[in-house]
Amino acid sequence: MRQFFDPKAAFVAALSALACAAISAPASAHPYEYCRRNVTSFAQSCSFDTLAQCQAMSSGRSGDCYRDPSLGDVSGAYAYAPSQLRATATVIRNR
Repeated sequence: MRQFFDPKAAFVAALSALACAAISAPASAHPYEYCRRNVTSFAQSCSFDTLAQCQAMSSGRSGDCYRDPSLGDVSGAYAYAPSQLRATATVIRNR
């Protein structure tokens, strides 16, 4: 009778899969600062480090370059917030 499951081959396959997973390092996401939007199809590509790179890509292709809106500017996040929060709650007493 022919055997369909080979335990030695399964062990070698599992060992090689484990070795590949251990060797490979996860890619780190790099936040690009500038985006380009195609005027005709409205396709967006946020893969430019500088405005000059984006403008060079848009040259002759009809596109708009702008700063990535998903990048938050931490220094300006609370631009209009008061410098000190004050409690304005009033206590109502039952008489």
